[in-house]
Amino acid sequence: MTTETNSSSCCGTGSCGSGSTVDVQIHTTGVTTVYKVSGMTCGHCEGAVSQEISALDGVTAVTAVAKTGEVTVTSAAPLDEEAVRAAVDEAGYELVDQA
Repeated sequence: MTTETNSSSCCGTGSCGSGSTVDVQIHTTGVTTVYKVSGMTCGHCEGAVSQEISALDGVTAVTAVAKTGEVTVTSAAPLDEEAVRAAVDEAGYELVDQA
């Protein structure tokens, strides 16, 4: 696993959004957390981030939206933020720190 991040997206158009983890909700079907990721600009970006986060233990669903920079993750239990950060880094993007 690499920790190198991509300062621009695969499309070369820069980063999307800024901010931090914005919401955590606990449901009977698991935990849903919304993260902010910088650098996503297209469907390929969304797929790369979703694929890496989906590989984390306990993750049941991932939805990445390049336009907003938001990645919604549903998991059986709360995820370790450093594990999510490492997965996003592996995809070539950056998890935005909480303000």
